[in-house]
Amino acid sequence: MDISPNRLSILLAVHRAGGVVAAAETLQVSPSAVSQQIRQLERECGSRMLHRFPTGATLTQAGRILAETAERIEAELTTARRELADLDETVPSGVVRVGSFASAVRALLLPLLTVLEETRPGLELVVEEAEEAAALPRLRRGELDLVLLERDEHTLPRAPRGMADAPMLDEAWLVVVPPEQPAPTTLADLVRATWIDMAPSTAGAFALDRLERHLGTPLTTRHVAYDYDVVLAMVNQGLGCALLPELAVYAGDVPEGVGVARLPGLGTRQLVVRHRSTRTEPGPATRAVLEALLQQAQSLELG
Repeated sequence: MDISPNRLSILLAVHRAGGVVAAAETLQVSPSAVSQQIRQLERECGSRMLHRFPTGATLTQAGRILAETAERIEAELTTARRELADLDETVPSGVVRVGSFASAVRALLLPLLTVLEETRPGLELVVEEAEEAAALPRLRRGELDLVLLERDEHTLPRAPRGMADAPMLDEAWLVVVPPEQPAPTTLADLVRATWIDMAPSTAGAFALDRLERHLGTPLTTRHVAYDYDVVLAMVNQGLGCALLPELAVYAGDVPEGVGVARLPGLGTRQLVVRHRSTRTEPGPATRAVLEALLQQAQSLELG
């Protein structure tokens, strides 16, 4: 049986994307080109790879076997490339890709780029702004080396097998209020405020829910945002108050007149760095960036 590696990778793309059309979009080719390659793979293997329906296609048992094999081959190649790059452990060098949310990119990763250029010229740090849901599968596949995660308080579940988390920073939640609105002095002052909520499942949404439970009364929310800069713009427009982590205020562009209040009982946001943890990983280059990132976080003057 002579199986083309290229066609095997196309089958893997279909498996990951959940269909031929989605895989074609990922590969930036036409769906017919993907289908043609899959049919050729079926002729090479003598087995059908897809159950084809008018609404789409799913992998057959044979297709799943080959897709899982392709994943293992991809993982082995990733490990081999990293082992070759990390042969010389005395001077870490190579490319390290980090996925992160916006406030940490501005406050931590961009300054770290300058530090590494001066202290670790052999390292190339590639920063990607990425949402957690998209970043974690890429970390597992070896497309990213480090991923920064945020959680309200210490609610991050244990890292899955083959992964490890390095605690990086605990920072306070702050209240930001519109211009000309008195800054709150106690948690009781927050009950009658109108709030800008954060997108579901984000640390900010969990923090506001926790505040609501602590106050024992429903909070009025009117708008929803994902990016902390958008939240600041909404607050500046007078649309409501908001909870922001200290780093977002530290790294963001707080409009003139927007008030910032630090109140006991608002809790903290936890930042961690997740990386692969295997016999060979993290390699020297990733370890060097991880250590530098933790030092960068500890050097921040917050509070």
